[in-house]
Amino acid sequence: MFDIPEGMVYLNGNSLGPMPKKAPEAINTFLMDEWRTELVKGWNTKNWFIKSNLLGDRIGSLMGAANGTTVVGDSLSIKVFQAVAAGLAMAPKRRVILSDNGNFPTDLYMVEGLINLRDDYRNSRKHDMKSIIAKAHSVGATVVWDMAHSIGALPIDVTDTNTDFAVGCTYKYLNGGPGSPAFIYVAPRLLNTVEPALSGWFAHEAPFAFDLNFRPTPSKIDRMRIGTQSMAAFTLLETALDIWDEVNLDDVRSKSIELSEFFISEVESKCHGLTLVSPSDPNQRGSHVAFQFENGYECMQALIAQGVIGDFRAPDIMRFGITPLFINLDDIEKSVTILSEILTNKIWKKPEFQKRSLVT
Repeated sequence: MFDIPEGMVYLNGNSLGPMPKKAPEAINTFLMDEWRTELVKGWNTKNWFIKSNLLGDRIGSLMGAANGTTVVGDSLSIKVFQAVAAGLAMAPKRRVILSDNGNFPTDLYMVEGLINLRDDYRNSRKHDMKSIIAKAHSVGATVVWDMAHSIGALPIDVTDTNTDFAVGCTYKYLNGGPGSPAFIYVAPRLLNTVEPALSGWFAHEAPFAFDLNFRPTPSKIDRMRIGTQSMAAFTLLETALDIWDEVNLDDVRSKSIELSEFFISEVESKCHGLTLVSPSDPNQRGSHVAFQFENGYECMQALIAQGVIGDFRAPDIMRFGITPLFINLDDIEKSVTILSEILTNKIWKKPEFQKRSLVT
């Protein structure tokens, strides 16, 4: 169901998922049968205006969320801003924002910006959501979860864990395309009181009344919508989500563990000099595997040159996404064989692998 170049082993689905084979047909249908023929009528005739909600419910189903609690749109950074701002407004007397020490830097940048306004993405380590949330709630705190490396990788249940807020992107394991829109989830118990820090017109109780003052829509996830979104991007995401309609996440998780355990075993026996930094216990690990190597950047460039695509995170981490929808045991074996040859023959020392690109 995915269009991956022949001969390539793609171990980077944790950063950017591959293109669904039906994506070109879907985007062409949008161009020719929606935008071209409907023009502005499409907001009604093609449900563009509520597409944020329709796609939100489909993503929500992948994490145990009730319908009407998740919307899609904007970028992950914007959704982080929304969720954290809403959490701060719920506890105005609290003065501490606590972060996981392995948090993605962008999340921290957005929080820093919020602080100014108000006066484990590296190693794939999993968190016990239920116990963390219970502990936080016991002291009156609110928890925001960034699920960018979880959604589509392993089973999640935001209802069972009593999650307050969750955000995530759709271009990694969900395969929605480069820069595809993000999502935000708000617990049903908060929908009537959550304060939208970014009060866009799509979140207005009556957007086409064109009031001068903002009135958030009552008791709806629509409060977290902001403004006009890209229907072209929504079309590509919708096509990717069609694949997930045929997938059982428990099966995905089981296969991910099988493949990652094989990958780790093969690397540790054949690729000397690499140190596993992901948890060795698969039950404590997500769906990518990280190894530390002093010359990790150069080694990853050598791998990419031979058709094995992973990624690098400074200062010395090589990451490999284990994505069962399009990776099998043969791919793992092939990638380890090539990695071993690169290390044994020190191919990574070649001059062409020393130059740093903008994106690693």
